[in-house]
Amino acid sequence: MAAGGLDAAFLELMRDRAQRSAAIRQRIDRDRKEALASAAQVSKLLERGLNAGVQEVFANEKRIESETRAVAMTVQRAVKQSNQWMSLFHSFDTALKEIGDFENWIKIMERDCEEIQSALERVKR
Repeated sequence: MAAGGLDAAFLELMRDRAQRSAAIRQRIDRDRKEALASAAQVSKLLERGLNAGVQEVFANEKRIESETRAVAMTVQRAVKQSNQWMSLFHSFDTALKEIGDFENWIKIMERDCEEIQSALERVKR
C-alpha cells in the first residue's frame, strides 16, 4: 500500500472513530436527559406523596387541637358545676345542722318548761 492509501485509511479510521464517539456522546446526552427527566418525575411524585401526607397530618393536628379545646371547655364547665354543687351541698349541710341545733334547743326548752310546770304544780299543792 502506498503512503497515500495508508493516509486515506487512517483518515477513514479517524472519521469512523469520530462518528462513533459523536454517536456515543449523543446517546449519553439523550440517556442523561432521560435520566434527569425520570428523576424529576420521581421527585414530583415523591413530593406529591409527601405533601399529601403532610396535609393529612396538618389536618389531623388542627382537628386534635380543636377537640382538645372542646374537651378543656367541657372540663372547665364540669369543674364549675362541681364547685357549685359543693357549695350547695355545704349550704344544705349547714342548714341541716342548724335545724338539728334548733330542734335540740326546742327539746331542751320543752323539758325546761315541763320541769318549771312540774315545780309550779308542786308548789301549788
